[in-house]
Amino acid sequence: MRDASYAAKESLLQMNATSDASEIRYHLGQITGKEIDETTDIFTPLYINYGKDITIGKNVFINFDCVFLGLGGIIIEDNVLIAPKVSLLSEGHLLNPETRHSLVPGRIHIKKNAWIGAGATILPGVSIGENAVVASGAVVSKNVPDNTVVAGIPAKVVKHIGTEK
Repeated sequence: MRDASYAAKESLLQMNATSDASEIRYHLGQITGKEIDETTDIFTPLYINYGKDITIGKNVFINFDCVFLGLGGIIIEDNVLIAPKVSLLSEGHLLNPETRHSLVPGRIHIKKNAWIGAGATILPGVSIGENAVVASGAVVSKNVPDNTVVAGIPAKVVKHIGTEK
């Protein structure tokens, strides 16, 4: 794992040093071990500690300064929008000081057409529903239902999409 993380860091240095979209997708594909579709756009810098369990769909937009801690796995489905400074943290630590150095993984799953607002943090084991919106600055510690807007710390449902007039 540590070797894979250092390999990811090497590719990140190259990816974050270019502004060419196809080169960025190529390097991200090297990090994830999966081809990144040409309809997906990534604005660098992007920071990833371990990429082999990250999957990114088609027509995804990832804005500047995002952090993906990928040890627990991250799935980003098609048509997802990720704003600047979003953190997807698929790993955490135990509370007990004696075991705190161990990592606890939890897959993050962001479903189709979701929009993650600027500065939001998604914690391990969370799924974001289809068409859901995570408000800027929210900290999401529980699953987000389809067609909802969540906001706050911790994030709570504040609106149902499609029911507003």
